Amino acid sequence: MDIQVADSRPVTIPNGTPQAAVEFHALSLQISESGTRLSDRRHRTQTHVSRWRALLYTVFPLLTAHQQHEAEEHQREAALLQVANELRTHTYHLESIPAVYEQLDVDPSCGLCTDEAVRRTETSGCNVVSSAPRRLVVRSFGWVFGGFNRFLWPAMIVFWLCWKPIGNPPQPGNLAMAVVIILVICLQALFGAGQEWTTHRTMHSITNMVTAETRAMRNGQQVQLAQSELVPGDIVYLRAGDRVPADVRLVRVSMDLRVDRSELSGAPDPTIGTTGYTNTNYLETRNMAMMGMHIAQGQCTGVVVATGDRTVLGRIGQLVTGNPADRTILQIEVQRLVNWLTTVSLVVGTLFVVLWAVWLRPKYPGFMSVSDALANGVGVLVTFVPGSLPISLILAMTMVAKRMQRYKLLVKNLTTVETLGTVTVICCEKTGTVTQRRMVPTRIGFGDTEMEFDNLVSTCEAATVDALDVAVRRVHETAFLCNAARFDPTSMHLPINGRVVLGDATDCALLRMAEHLCPLQPARRQYNTLLTVPFNLRRRWMLAVCTDRTKSAQSPFMVAKGAPETLLPKCTQVQMQNGEIVPMDHTRRSRIEEMQHRWAAQYGCRVLLLCRREYTESNPLSGIADSAELYAVACQNMCELCVVGLVGLVDPPRDEILDSVGKFRGAGIRVFMVTGDYAPTAAFVARQCGIITSTTVDGIDEINARVTVNKSEKRTDDIACRSTARSLLVSDSEHTLANRSSLVVSGPDLHGLGAVHWDIIALYDECVFARITPEQKLQVVEEMRGRKHIVAVTGDEVNDVPAMRAAHVGVAMGNGTQVAKAASNVVLLDNNFSSLVVAIECGRLLFINLKKVIVYLLPMTNLSEIMPSLFNVVLGLPIPLSTFLMLVINTITDVWASVVLIHEEPETDLMLHPPRNPSKDGLVDVRFFIQAYGFVGLVQTITGHTMFFLCLYLRGGIHPRDVFLAFNKWTDGYLSKSKAELTELVSVSGSVHFMALVVMQWANMFVARTRVQSVFRQNP
Repeated sequence: MDIQVADSRPVTIPNGTPQAAVEFHALSLQISESGTRLSDRRHRTQTHVSRWRALLYTVFPLLTAHQQHEAEEHQREAALLQVANELRTHTYHLESIPAVYEQLDVDPSCGLCTDEAVRRTETSGCNVVSSAPRRLVVRSFGWVFGGFNRFLWPAMIVFWLCWKPIGNPPQPGNLAMAVVIILVICLQALFGAGQEWTTHRTMHSITNMVTAETRAMRNGQQVQLAQSELVPGDIVYLRAGDRVPADVRLVRVSMDLRVDRSELSGAPDPTIGTTGYTNTNYLETRNMAMMGMHIAQGQCTGVVVATGDRTVLGRIGQLVTGNPADRTILQIEVQRLVNWLTTVSLVVGTLFVVLWAVWLRPKYPGFMSVSDALANGVGVLVTFVPGSLPISLILAMTMVAKRMQRYKLLVKNLTTVETLGTVTVICCEKTGTVTQRRMVPTRIGFGDTEMEFDNLVSTCEAATVDALDVAVRRVHETAFLCNAARFDPTSMHLPINGRVVLGDATDCALLRMAEHLCPLQPARRQYNTLLTVPFNLRRRWMLAVCTDRTKSAQSPFMVAKGAPETLLPKCTQVQMQNGEIVPMDHTRRSRIEEMQHRWAAQYGCRVLLLCRREYTESNPLSGIADSAELYAVACQNMCELCVVGLVGLVDPPRDEILDSVGKFRGAGIRVFMVTGDYAPTAAFVARQCGIITSTTVDGIDEINARVTVNKSEKRTDDIACRSTARSLLVSDSEHTLANRSSLVVSGPDLHGLGAVHWDIIALYDECVFARITPEQKLQVVEEMRGRKHIVAVTGDEVNDVPAMRAAHVGVAMGNGTQVAKAASNVVLLDNNFSSLVVAIECGRLLFINLKKVIVYLLPMTNLSEIMPSLFNVVLGLPIPLSTFLMLVINTITDVWASVVLIHEEPETDLMLHPPRNPSKDGLVDVRFFIQAYGFVGLVQTITGHTMFFLCLYLRGGIHPRDVFLAFNKWTDGYLSKSKAELTELVSVSGSVHFMALVVMQWANMFVARTRVQSVFRQNP
């Protein structure tokens, strides 16, 4: 099967969730039933009842939670039944392939024409799953009554009641405070709505930086289409790494096709794809691929039967209620801090009211009325909680996400931003991540000689296959017949090295190599491919069964390519440079193994073994028409192969990789290479990229030796083992910081390793894991996570997906597969590894700036504002700072200063500091509270009251000793002053107190914005 799929981009459909998997299985069970569970009449009745119950519970919310849950469950079952009934009518999976084409009115040879596609788009709409409704009413309710406003509403009610009927006589000040609080609530709601709208718009623009494309048949040609343009009847071509863009009926599949259904159905393992139905259930049959699934292996052709909201994923999306997003570590810490401050404020406010009722009211009658006591207690609640803190957190994450957008970094959700700042280990793939994914052949070898590829091209280049030397012809045939890559027809006029090649990097290099030796267009007409078994990391070889049309017998023969250590044991012959085929003996086998190791260690080559098998007498491959039988026979006869040559491919490192790895090392982040390449090749490239820097490179033998030492000392306790391993690693003279030790381990060496082995491996600063399978890459990530490391994984292929999902942060390259980009949290759109440096720096900057905001807010909102109320109740001072002025500070002056601090640039190079430990380095700690309360807050409190007493003395001649313990004496006639004069003095002095605090907060802002440098060295 000849299918070409261009490099594609991530789809915009939502990822599967556990709840979606539950709904998928519930739908499947409904469809499997005969439909008698609920009649249509009962369904309609139940739907109406559910609607009335929902309306009733909206009007009367005091009904029990059990009743509400029961109503929601009835409504869900009714909707589930309706969708199941609709899906029961779908018979695409039961129809024959010609019948499906006829039902969808499409010609399989040329697909849809452009005009017909436009008409179907008008009928069925774009292939986009509708997003969840914004629920403006609910969100508006949250803006008005949620967040900081949930404290303001009770305060407003209390102030209103303190005006009337509690106030006797009514005090206009309390009414004014109630009105002011209402205005503040409106401002907070508008600010929250504006911030959410800005955040939504920002994230929407970020996620739309890429478009999803797929390869489809239109007007008789295979073209790249935006997935949103697909319509029912389109014929699409999918291969490993592609996400299924719509609900597709499979019409042609490769023998090894595997479809991963985990994101939609929750099935843990990929299932075999077929063209015939395997189950009458529309959701369970294997000849259907639904939107949201992805091709894990192989390739296939399918016809689109449903798009957009008519897909199974779109229907499930209507059933699944929106789950609240997972909160980040910072959000949890901020919420915990706000909850703690709220609790303290409630306790303090209640204590003030109790003190008034138990002590002040009987001992100092007339000092404080009921309305004054309640207003004082509620004022503490309003002013004690930093209302701008949660807003500052969201604003900070949005600002950092926008900054990352400028560097071509696609961040899918805000939770990723903060996690990036704590990353301690980066597990990166070799090909396409640290290298350019531009493999070029540099060396070629036969059984008796080797040479540079350029020399071979200069001496053996020919216009036709028959003109090539026998040995070179066999290499040429194997290179292009056993190959899944294809030239893009639109670039065939360009030089060979400038043409666009669709396919894997290795296949692309071999295809260009074959084109250099001889043009492929006439050669392709000479051969016919009967079967192709694609390469995968588990078997590490690719196989093709072909025939030569120029020969009368057209006897099938096999060509294969793969890892030498995998294919060489299957070989019994080897080709010499002159084309002679000789038996494989120990000497020739050793020479091939030595050639592979030397090319890898000295040149950093990826070495491939090219093999073939021809039959001269009885041919087991002849006369087999069934592809499944041919597949089984070919795999069974993968033996007695002939080595036709070795090819060495070099993939140069990215230009920026050396500098990026150096920055990561300076930031205390370890970079591990995890690749499927041969160990010497991986070690060579790792040294080129700076991942390995030491002259001493350890292997599995050194790990086992250290474990043996641990066992001989009978250190069985886990902690003791780790301590011994660390001492052994550091004490050895070879393993000093000046000569850092590195580790290179192959995948087969990982089998049977225990916790002690991994404890020792985790101590190395420089690690390379070679010949790794996807399962072993996942194991590496899990072992690092189990040792409290924050792990980021980079990748671009299907094989990288399990590890990317298991990591704290998955990073995909912009030119990677759809599946890799869909599974990732961050996409490097420009394929620039150095962009990851910017991402981590932004994550660290987010934490630092948020800490600055808290340092700025707490002294004022807590100590400086609570002390005047405390002195008023305990020491009998006139309260210098009214609740109104406290609100002005909390909702106006502090908010805008917080916004300024959020946008602060880093003081120093953030990549020169080690990553923080989230379990130890939180937003607040003991030192933090000492600085906020014991220093800044204390200075502000003393300064504010000093200015208050000074103003009383200068304007009214009132000495501070006459103010303390005044209590109910502060009234008409006290110190020969009328009550109006005393009130005016307190108001003016309170304003001075307020201005003093505002000025002190300005100074605090300059202090908070510099946590490392002097305030005079930071650019204002």
